[in-house]
Amino acid sequence: MTTDHSMAPTATLSLPSLVGQAVRLLQSATPITLVQLVTRIALAVPFWRSGILKWDGFLRLSDTAVTLFSDEFMLHLPGGPYHFPMPAVMAFLSGCGEVTFPVLLILGLGTRFAALGLLFMTCIVELTVPDGWPIHLTWAAMALGLIAHGGGKISLDHILGGLFGGAHQGSTSRGM
Repeated sequence: MTTDHSMAPTATLSLPSLVGQAVRLLQSATPITLVQLVTRIALAVPFWRSGILKWDGFLRLSDTAVTLFSDEFMLHLPGGPYHFPMPAVMAFLSGCGEVTFPVLLILGLGTRFAALGLLFMTCIVELTVPDGWPIHLTWAAMALGLIAHGGGKISLDHILGGLFGGAHQGSTSRGM
């Protein structure tokens, strides 16, 4: 009696194979569209919370907001710190940006431009509060990711791009 000792090939459990399987599992569990949505929300929240505190009503700045820009906030530039120029105007612009850009991000409308606006604001915040660089770096990274890859498929950019046949503002050709 002869027996066939040949066996069907079995998958080897090598480290590269296991790592590859883990990566594929993680990628399927975190689709890029979900990542883009969560990034938009995560970047919008701190700016919205700061911006909403600057208003006492529709286009009416709170006294606290103007006081912050005239007495408290300083620009930490070489040879400084320096007071903000035109504090009432700066408080108004800051308040407008901190409310408008987050709303646009949540909607996914003009995502890249809203993220660019928040990246610019992050740079100003860093000049104002230089010790806050760890969180500012996080905001900058999120903004840069949205500028580079757009708002994703769960965005008005994507929907409007599909309706009007233009470039999809919510995603890039790299599958984002």
